[in-house]
Amino acid sequence: MGPRILPFVVAVLLSVIVLFTPASGVPTAPPGTDKVVHFVLFALLMGTGRYARLPTWPLAACLFGYAAVSEALQWLITALNRGGDVLDALVDVAGIGFAYLLARSATRKRRTPLGE
Repeated sequence: MGPRILPFVVAVLLSVIVLFTPASGVPTAPPGTDKVVHFVLFALLMGTGRYARLPTWPLAACLFGYAAVSEALQWLITALNRGGDVLDALVDVAGIGFAYLLARSATRKRRTPLGE
């Protein structure tokens, strides 16, 4: 995998920080900002995972699982003082799907001969 894996590793570490920071460490923001953060974070994970040439479907399955488990842990770990949210997990899945479609579109455009 080589150096292409580094952005994915950084994205995973960033996601752990963002998703598991206690509520006291999360800055206040306008309503809905958390959904944007979830969408972008999981799109970043999928995008960097594809850049690292990780297999698409196993990567997507792992990210779907991570979305569900992260929300469950936010709800279960009372020390975080955060709550799990099913809508957050759905937005995570939307981010994964968006990055997949974007990468797929870019790949198809590169394969199309000029002039077609």
